[in-house]
Amino acid sequence: MRHHYFDYNATSPLTAPVREAYFAALEEGYGNASSIHHFGQVAKQRLESARRTLASHLGANSKEIVFVSGGTEADNLALRGVAGVGDHVVVTAIEHPAVLATAAAMEREGVAVTVVPVPSSGVIDAEAIEKALRPGTRLVSVIHANNELGTIQPLAEISKVTRAAGALLHSDGVQAFGKIPVNVDALGVDLYSISGHKLGAPKGIGALYVRKGTPLRAVSWGGHHEGDRRPGTENVAGAVALAIAAETADWRQVGALRDRLEKQILRRVSDAHVNGQGPRIPNTTNIRFDGIEGEALLIALDLQGFAVSSGAACSSGSVEPSHVLMAIGLSARDARSSIRFSLGPRHTAAEVDALVDAVEKSVAHLRRISTDSHPIGRVASHA
Repeated sequence: MRHHYFDYNATSPLTAPVREAYFAALEEGYGNASSIHHFGQVAKQRLESARRTLASHLGANSKEIVFVSGGTEADNLALRGVAGVGDHVVVTAIEHPAVLATAAAMEREGVAVTVVPVPSSGVIDAEAIEKALRPGTRLVSVIHANNELGTIQPLAEISKVTRAAGALLHSDGVQAFGKIPVNVDALGVDLYSISGHKLGAPKGIGALYVRKGTPLRAVSWGGHHEGDRRPGTENVAGAVALAIAAETADWRQVGALRDRLEKQILRRVSDAHVNGQGPRIPNTTNIRFDGIEGEALLIALDLQGFAVSSGAACSSGSVEPSHVLMAIGLSARDARSSIRFSLGPRHTAAEVDALVDAVEKSVAHLRRISTDSHPIGRVASHA
């Protein structure tokens, strides 16, 4: 049985250009970029070339790019490197756990934290951020594109509010970068997080954009790498791969396929609803199926060769409802009935149509066995 991967927001396969560049860098640029001998200088040249390429796709200067291990480290560095005891930090309720968990830890250490609620659209309003600000606000962190809903936040509008208040603005751009155009000046962000494995690079590489003049403390200690902002021997091959992924990313056709998937499911499956109605990145849709357990549907689709995501996290043996879906007003039951489909550049219309067939078949089967196993509920439903 052929397997079809519709979980690109979780991670993405290496693209051919990235794979070629990555392994070439492993073979030819294996020296330590901090060494002054020939092999070290070859690695250094590759690292700095990658930094310049990545910066160009952000509208940034190469000196504003800090290579890290991924989005989680970038988020931690942004929050912990800027705010400290006595400061006030503002985050939204639909941030990635890398931001929310970091903010919660900082709160326990003496940082004041405000979590701004998000409406059912999944798009935060700049006015809501403005109301959360206060004289001691040091940092505001707003995700650029939500990982579960795909909704895009109005960073340019929010940045006007934060700048007027003298607060710094960080954005987790892990799901946005490579899928939509990103220009840090146009967005008005001071810090911006990126992860390579979301756009065709390997796991273990990411970057944090830090606007020139933005004070950022190191949160780990060691050597003087990355301008004293992130110690540790650089992942040269990973940086090269990330730069090539940014250079070759092409998601132009994905939006039409996502729309095709969404429209067919809504037309062919009753009581199905799209979660989040704001502007979205082109590859993501989150759909709720009334009367269905998302985990059961995920397993049913996997058995038919389709990998998707329930958007839920498994904790201590029990499936917890998505904090994002709960934040936009869904009940725990509705949150557990939702599935995220995230597409990639490799997908075809034929694959999308096959997925729709599998969804229709699986939902019908799960609803039928659910009704058959609850005869009292079935009688009541006809009363």
